[in-house]
Amino acid sequence: MADETTTRRSPHPAIWLVLYLPYGITNGYVTVTLAWLLSHAGASVAAVAGLAGLALAPNTWKVLWAPLVDVSLTAKRWFVIANLATAATLAPFAFLPLTVAMLPAFGWLVLINSIAGSVTAIATNRMMAYDTTDADKGRAGGWSQAGNLGGVGLGGGAGLWIAQHTGHPWLAAAFVAAACLLCTFALAFPRDPPSGREGPGYLSVLIETGRDVWSLVQRRIGLLACFLMLLPIGSGSAQNLFAAIAKDWGASADLVALIGGVLQGVVGIVGCVIGGYVCDRMDRKRAYLLFGAVMAGASLAMALGPHTPWAFLVFASLYNLTVGLSYGAYSAVSLEAIGQGAAATKFNLISSISNVPLLVVVLVDGWAQTRWGSSGMLIGETILGLAGIALYALVAWATRGLTWSRVFGRRAAAAG
Repeated sequence: MADETTTRRSPHPAIWLVLYLPYGITNGYVTVTLAWLLSHAGASVAAVAGLAGLALAPNTWKVLWAPLVDVSLTAKRWFVIANLATAATLAPFAFLPLTVAMLPAFGWLVLINSIAGSVTAIATNRMMAYDTTDADKGRAGGWSQAGNLGGVGLGGGAGLWIAQHTGHPWLAAAFVAAACLLCTFALAFPRDPPSGREGPGYLSVLIETGRDVWSLVQRRIGLLACFLMLLPIGSGSAQNLFAAIAKDWGASADLVALIGGVLQGVVGIVGCVIGGYVCDRMDRKRAYLLFGAVMAGASLAMALGPHTPWAFLVFASLYNLTVGLSYGAYSAVSLEAIGQGAAATKFNLISSISNVPLLVVVLVDGWAQTRWGSSGMLIGETILGLAGIALYALVAWATRGLTWSRVFGRRAAAAG
């Protein structure tokens, strides 16, 4: 298959943007549209953070079902199945009353919706791996991240604008569900990888993944990359709660829709491009730390700055820009650590690790906001980010020159 991808021309990378949209749309609808509607219906920020956590949680487990896409059916069939499930779990929000009493039901819908959305991304990753030449992989990755961020803007900003300006919140859910379904037509352009049914089974793939992980952590660069992804650096978690805390800045629904919609998509994409550019010109892990520090500064500035609608626009947009920077650096660090191991399952293993701190920090943010208010929440996230940077710097300094032979003896060194 590798030879075929080198001779066959890749489809335009914009195709990956479209196929990644459902993954972003699911997150955007929950963290912006639904968060705004429920917070103004009386739900606490902690409750909204809980829903955001449920939307993010499957991204920390998806390595468990990623092998299913590798070993059964085909990537296109998995995408269709998962996208239908994505739309089906968004549609009920058009019919259920958006009240605090419905939070338990919403939690289950959000969880299932997020799992389905993750499978669309996994299937797209598999298609990209088979139908992108080596020379085009950078562009393909960038466009897919643009689809992720653009989907958040579409599901969040456009959804909230529709809910507010039509006076019918159910139209927002219907719109985002229909947008997900329309993305299915983009499957006409990429090549469908062959089914993995004749290959190794699910358990074998998991065992092979374990071997890949062991091989990864046997190298200091891989171990440090995994450690870096587990730290609360550049998590961007506050972004998931902007709609819920916007009232503390007096921001209107239109302003929240702008910040969480078109503007978030634009500045996020710009951040991804800049982040990738910088990472090609300096040590990638240092770039990741740098962008994490910039995000911490943006969070602190938002906490200490004036609480006015215009300040919310400026500081939230600056924060969203740093999220894009961190996305770009995350991709660069992950690709550097993985090296030749470009299997879809291993890709999603690294992605699962990187989503752990995002999930934890968004829950901590919700707790902190309840206890100390929105400014206290942002200050808390700043402290977490800077503490993570300091911890990584300490570990990197303490392990400089360290090899497996010094830790586990010559046998481990030979295995590495």
